[in-house]
Amino acid sequence: MKKLLIVDDEPNIVMSLEYLFKKEKFEVFIARDGAEAIEIVKNNTLDIILLDIMMPNVDGYQVLKYLKQNEDFKNIKVIILSAKNKSTDIELGLNLGADKYIAKPFSTKNLVKEVKQLLNLK
Repeated sequence: MKKLLIVDDEPNIVMSLEYLFKKEKFEVFIARDGAEAIEIVKNNTLDIILLDIMMPNVDGYQVLKYLKQNEDFKNIKVIILSAKNKSTDIELGLNLGADKYIAKPFSTKNLVKEVKQLLNLK
């Protein structure tokens, strides 16, 4: 079973994504901010992270930098899901090592497709 971490401080997004990916047979972890995300990453072997940028305490960019600078975590796939959709924001996310950058609002059907594609699932 693939392990997915949802990192977002918006409860409605977290709930709908959790439901969506559990239905797709993923084991789902949830973090409400970047600090919580880093703790979950340290204690679990994850396949992919859906990462918001704008969060309290530790933002998504800081989480991404942490992951990519750490040998143990740099191969975890990361999809940024953010309302920040300026080309500079997208470029920064991709340059920091995100595999995909999807602007909010997004299509859940498309998101599931992108996740499966990144993880080479049918």
